[in-house]
Amino acid sequence: MRKRPGNSSAKSTSQPPNRDGDGDAPSASGDGGGVPIDAMLGARRSGFVWLVLFGLLMYSSWAVYEYQYESLPPPLTAAQAGKRGFSEVEAMKHVRALTQLGPHPVASDALDRALQYVMAVAEAIKKSAHWEVAVEVDLFHSKSGANSLASGLFVGKTLVYSDLNHVVLRILPKYSSEVEDAILVSSHIDTVFSAEGAGDCSSCVAVMLELARGISQWAHGFKNAVIFLFNTGEEEGLSGAHSFITQHPWNTTIRMAIDLEAMGIGGKSSIFQAGPHPWAIEKFASAAKYPSANIIAQDLFASGFIKSATDFQVYKEVAGLSGLDFAYTDNNAVYHTKNDKLELLKSGSLQHLGDNMLAFLIQAASSSDIQTNKANTEDGNTIHESAVFFDILGTYMVVYKQRFASMMQNSVLMQSLLIWSTSLLMGGYPALVSLGLSCLSAVLMWSLSIGFSLLVAFILPQIASSPVPYVANPWLVIGLFAAPALLGALTGQHIGYLILRAYLSNVHSKTKQQPSAVQAVRVKLESERWLFKAGFIQWLVILAAGNYFSVGSSYLALFWLVLPAFSYGLLEATLTPARLPRPLKLATLLMGLAIPVLISAGTFIRLAGTVIGMVVRFDRSPGSTPEWLASAIVSAYIAVVTCLTLLYMLSYVHLSGAKKSIILVTSLVFGISLVLVLSGVTPPFTENTARAVNVVHVVDTMARQGGKQDPISFVSLSSVTPGKLTKEAEEISEGFVCGRDKVVDFVTFSVKYGCVTYDEAEHGWSNSDVPALHVDSDNKVGEERFTQVSFAAKASTRWSLAVNMEEIEDFILKGNSEEELVPSGSKSSTDGWHILQFAGGKDSPRDFKLTLIWAKKSKQSTENANKSAEEQQPLLKLRTDVQRVTPIAKRVLSKLPPWCSQFGKSTSPYNLAFLTSLPVNF
Repeated sequence: MRKRPGNSSAKSTSQPPNRDGDGDAPSASGDGGGVPIDAMLGARRSGFVWLVLFGLLMYSSWAVYEYQYESLPPPLTAAQAGKRGFSEVEAMKHVRALTQLGPHPVASDALDRALQYVMAVAEAIKKSAHWEVAVEVDLFHSKSGANSLASGLFVGKTLVYSDLNHVVLRILPKYSSEVEDAILVSSHIDTVFSAEGAGDCSSCVAVMLELARGISQWAHGFKNAVIFLFNTGEEEGLSGAHSFITQHPWNTTIRMAIDLEAMGIGGKSSIFQAGPHPWAIEKFASAAKYPSANIIAQDLFASGFIKSATDFQVYKEVAGLSGLDFAYTDNNAVYHTKNDKLELLKSGSLQHLGDNMLAFLIQAASSSDIQTNKANTEDGNTIHESAVFFDILGTYMVVYKQRFASMMQNSVLMQSLLIWSTSLLMGGYPALVSLGLSCLSAVLMWSLSIGFSLLVAFILPQIASSPVPYVANPWLVIGLFAAPALLGALTGQHIGYLILRAYLSNVHSKTKQQPSAVQAVRVKLESERWLFKAGFIQWLVILAAGNYFSVGSSYLALFWLVLPAFSYGLLEATLTPARLPRPLKLATLLMGLAIPVLISAGTFIRLAGTVIGMVVRFDRSPGSTPEWLASAIVSAYIAVVTCLTLLYMLSYVHLSGAKKSIILVTSLVFGISLVLVLSGVTPPFTENTARAVNVVHVVDTMARQGGKQDPISFVSLSSVTPGKLTKEAEEISEGFVCGRDKVVDFVTFSVKYGCVTYDEAEHGWSNSDVPALHVDSDNKVGEERFTQVSFAAKASTRWSLAVNMEEIEDFILKGNSEEELVPSGSKSSTDGWHILQFAGGKDSPRDFKLTLIWAKKSKQSTENANKSAEEQQPLLKLRTDVQRVTPIAKRVLSKLPPWCSQFGKSTSPYNLAFLTSLPVNF
């Protein structure tokens, strides 16, 4: 017969020990429906156990990362790979040969030698091919062209090119007349002027050459041709890909494009863009030996967070092709600097990409259904059902259609909402309030975690020698940002726990069915469970948002929601015999987090490394962003990952003695990291992880000094890495003065903080190299006004021209042969300017004519009429780049500290730049 609650036979005459670490343990035992308080509390949850569990989580996460991204296949020799296999040893010979040429940008002698080398290897492949395989080699010379992309990095720009050379190699069965379709594999030979390009992208070219050799032994059974494009001009605005896809006669046969790129040096080459049609990624998933791909990278790239672009954008946007985009991303802090060198290329990197690509190309080229890779159409509209894809530990790859993802996510959302609705209806008003307070604890957790981490990011520039002191030693972010983020998360959740416990105490105090001691225990256990269930709500919201916007990365939310919820339901609801709450089992946590950690830990760590590496080139217009902003982004990312992954685990802390231990350990880790930074033991930059700077000898033909109109010449030192240049300027000691008072407008970007010296800057350049903008005619026809401007690039084959689109409605650009390079038509703009970027070979045109079509309501007659010439925005701004090092620039470069490296990009000037402009009131 069941006893009444007040008549428990289990009496206790002594006070039970404190089990929750906060000094308010129950003073008497009660009857929890036949369950004594000791049974309700279960075994002691010591702080040591929690810390061990946390250490296990950290170790497991790092082990997942190491296995998923750092384990590379052993390099194979030619003998080991065989005639039809891929050999990294052979591919490395190509990397070595190309990097020995030094930097080889467009129009350089070194690039000519690189092209000759690739051409010679291609001819050798042709001679050694299988006797039933046809290998065609073409040295393709592209004429002038213009590329205007509708999205991404080059919005508001027209990329003009001329006189570019590419090596094209086509492999197909010799005796088959049915081969009409082709797969394009593409990468670029050219480098930026500041790097020898071991990673970007000699490694890609080497892989392609070795792949071509292997494919030439397989192609006799192919149903599709394979075209290898070794292009130039990629670093100047994807010009090589555009010229090939719009001008080469083979372009009409291409059905799929594969681009190989590098945003770092070595490691695993992963797919970071795929589609839009899923055919290619499905084939890759079924064929690759060591698959490495994740749609999270694609979503980040598409969002614009990663400020970069690849040839794949041209193939997808201009040619309408689907395919795959691969990239090396290890050690991406070396991107476009002197440290993109052979010594840092990790062994096994080329073997990993080569084995994957060879298996994939053999399968894809042998398929008869490559036509399905084309766009499906319905009522004249193009339809692509994109795919969600990710790899598991670099061993197995998961690919499914977005439609299936939506169905699966909708199913989980509906079931979750049904379960929660039923639970809240049964629990009534107290359950609804408890849910709200548990969500409040999650909000407080996020707020304080991000807040604590951001606070450190704000303080660092004030106390450290660099606002980004962790670049050369990325592990420092664990102490600098992860420790405060963890402390903030614990603090925020504990405040929420106390509020929730106070509310539940008030609710239970109104009932007299149980002794106060039992009620106190019950309140704590219920609070703990509500905190754990707040993790479900967090991931449920993320899943709902991702599903609504069709974000492929929301697959992560499925793992972090479904599996913890399943383990909770299995071990807590199904197997718990007591009618009153019991402490959450560690088995629930271990079972619930094992798979989510396995799926996501490696990706989270890899993304952290990528974000840290991008800090080196964060400030695209030096001085335009606060010094703390780069660290704020890194710290916010780490805090977000901390909150996403630790919400479940932190719910176990509040009934243990681990709170003091966590505070002590995190504070100690933070203190040690800060001491290492402030003491200089861990320098922010090293010779192998350098700060990105630019040294430019500037000749400004429009600047004024002391009322003179003569050209002003000076050397500019700036950095796209956050932080002042005082230390660097002192070490160079060439009379540099640093500050924000002398803004240098480089047309494509501005230096708002930098260092300038006028010492000996009048030597090393000639007036004959100075370009000028000449107004040839200015006419009005009715209400329309036309102005023709001519200019000569002279010694330069690379220039940038900005057109003021608040004054100009449209324009036409012609070369010296009257060839129309940029026709009239709609022109996009950014901040009121449309940028023309020209880069060409040695024989590209040097004289240009620009026809300006004025806007009918230009600002000339309104705002500019009341401004002085110095206050007005000019009509045109021109910068011409010359690859020449003047004596003063050479001296500055020789004195650059070893932790500095020049940084190259399509918008960066060479070491000698001429600036000029044309006023509106010319």
